[in-house]
Amino acid sequence: MNTHSSAVPGRAEPAPQSDAALPDPWTAPEAGSTAPAGAPGTDSATQSGARTNTQTDARVPTQADAQAGTQATDAQAGTRTDTQKDAQANTQTDDKRKSVAGQAAMRRLSAPVRTRLRIGQVLVVVSAVLAVAPYVALAQLGDVLLDAYHAGTAPDPDRVWHVVMVLVSAYSTRLLLYFVALLATHLADLSLRDRLRRDIVARLSHVPLSWFTASTSGRVRKAVQDDTTTVHTVIAHGPVEMLNAVVSPLALLAYAFWIDWRLALLALVTVVLYILTYSLTLRGMNEKTVEMDRRLAEVSSSMVEFVSGIFVVKAFGRVGRAHTAYLHAADGFSSFYRAWALPLISISCLSFTWVSVPVVLLVNLGGGALLLHAGVVTLPQVLVTTLIALVLPGAIITVASISWSYQMAGAAALRLCEILDVPVLSQAASPRVPESARVEIDHVSFSYGRTLALDDVTLTLEPGTVTALLGPSGSGKSTLATLIARFSDPDTGAVRIGGVDLREMEEQTLYDTVSFVLQDAQLLSASVRDNIALGRPGANLEEVRSAARVAQIDDVIMALPHGYDTVIGRETSLSGGQEQRVAIARAVLADNPVLLLDEATAMADPESEAEIQRALSALVRGRTVLVIAHRPGAVRGADRIVVMDRGRVVAAGRHEEIVDEPHYQALLRQGGLLSGPAGSAGQDDVGGARGRASQASQAPRTQAQARAGQAPRTQAQARAGQAPRTQARAGQARAGRAGQAPRTQAPAAQTAQDKEDLK
Repeated sequence: MNTHSSAVPGRAEPAPQSDAALPDPWTAPEAGSTAPAGAPGTDSATQSGARTNTQTDARVPTQADAQAGTQATDAQAGTRTDTQKDAQANTQTDDKRKSVAGQAAMRRLSAPVRTRLRIGQVLVVVSAVLAVAPYVALAQLGDVLLDAYHAGTAPDPDRVWHVVMVLVSAYSTRLLLYFVALLATHLADLSLRDRLRRDIVARLSHVPLSWFTASTSGRVRKAVQDDTTTVHTVIAHGPVEMLNAVVSPLALLAYAFWIDWRLALLALVTVVLYILTYSLTLRGMNEKTVEMDRRLAEVSSSMVEFVSGIFVVKAFGRVGRAHTAYLHAADGFSSFYRAWALPLISISCLSFTWVSVPVVLLVNLGGGALLLHAGVVTLPQVLVTTLIALVLPGAIITVASISWSYQMAGAAALRLCEILDVPVLSQAASPRVPESARVEIDHVSFSYGRTLALDDVTLTLEPGTVTALLGPSGSGKSTLATLIARFSDPDTGAVRIGGVDLREMEEQTLYDTVSFVLQDAQLLSASVRDNIALGRPGANLEEVRSAARVAQIDDVIMALPHGYDTVIGRETSLSGGQEQRVAIARAVLADNPVLLLDEATAMADPESEAEIQRALSALVRGRTVLVIAHRPGAVRGADRIVVMDRGRVVAAGRHEEIVDEPHYQALLRQGGLLSGPAGSAGQDDVGGARGRASQASQAPRTQAQARAGQAPRTQAQARAGQAPRTQARAGQARAGRAGQAPRTQAPAAQTAQDKEDLK
């Protein structure tokens, strides 16, 4: 008997076999073919050995595998490095573009006050030229005193008096002109800031209200408060101080060269060294300034968001997690600023060393002494040029400081322009007034970016009726209601009131027609009276109290420290239910024919909910009302119930008309108002979106169950006595028919009562 054995390490040695059972070792299998497990001619032990070998190879990587893995890791690291470099290059390009755009924005904002800025600049040029006069007078006074010393006589009093008068007059005139120039630019700045804030408020009052949802409060606050203040420097100080820091040194240098060109070069040598050294710190300054301002804006925005939600954060014990965004923003700014500023400190220190007082005096007095010893200059000339050399560095530092302010102001001006350019709702050229309170929603679609919120919705709200919007979260109920209040304009379709498109109405006309009570009452930090009279500022106290009585809140207000003059948020705090009733009183006083109620009881406590319901019952009488609710039981008495799902209207009608609709049934089950047999084939899921998927898959599941043996199981149950049980149930049903009508009428009576409560 011929046997074969395997001596390969890591392989299981096959058992001896007969010749007939052995495969031909010299015959290679066909390319791409594999022998199936258990096939004739395949030894199980050989298969086991092969599997063991495969597992061993998988557990012990070879050197080639390690090298390949290292190369793959290096390739991934290189890819990440390239990606980071590309991202950094894109960021730098974007920052440079923003820097250029910021300067253009600054020119745009300063256009209304440019004439006054030019007047200030003309005055400061004259003032800068007059800065030379004191140095001329000092040089002449020195010559007078030196001549008298050499002559051994007293100085000529007339010449001394003349020089002193020139000195005092020139310096006083310079100060006066400089003061008038600063006054002109400061007045221009006050005018510009007032105009900017008014324009921002006017612009924001006409933007879609949905814009405020997409924008953070930190961004608006920074624009209105911080950015307008940042612009102050380049309007009130920049045009004057920058021009003075340029013209005045040039005039002084010109006078120094007129005195002696060698002394003028000595005055310049330290300044040139300062400029060459300091210029190293200015590389990429524009882009870095834009990036710093962007990171500061992120810190400000994240801080405002964190502080705004601090109560909820602390309530759930997630302080550490919630302020992570703020910490990341702060750490990012700190790391960026440290990496940018630390290398500049040593260079800045070296540059300021060149223009320090000891170095300037050493260079100018030392060089001047040599020239004086050579007899080419006089002592007064050396002293005057030395004083000029001491003034020049301060002017250059002023230029650098103002340049930094211009960079900061450019980023601020860019944000201000972005606020001023926010798209506003279109205004009608020929405004129209609605003829009735009939609301028509005609094939309306609306999207939040790429998310479709409403999809071809058509709906009519008849005057004097109550329409309830039901649906799961995210179905588009609140979006539809906000379009009626024109928080935004629809992408397609139209919303009309009284036959007039909302885009053809004036804003005041629209809000004289539509009022709304939202989940969040949004009360102002003002007196209770002012909050209720927000829609009718001219209402007297008795009218305000009458509205409060309808809203069931008059007794609560009268118990406050100052009654209706109590300031909310400062002198008192109201509960959620009380705030809702104040909002309802506001809507009652406005007396608008169209009313939108968005979960008006959602923020109320159980004790206040009944009071709010009574207030709403009085509020909706005689109005076109749209009620948004999540609980079907609260709106079963509505004239019309509209069920929405995924931005579409899937059912509409009275409660009795749509009670068999699957989506409505799912909402009823969710509210505990409808029960069904567990496991029934027709049972919907709780959510409206999942209900359709469940309904679509019921038939195949039932057929699968039938094929799996449902019919035999039913026969087995019948043989076990199902028929008598069924007959017993039928008898119970016949016995209960006498009481069926009263039980059916009870919900109908309740529905009528609910409707009466809503109306």
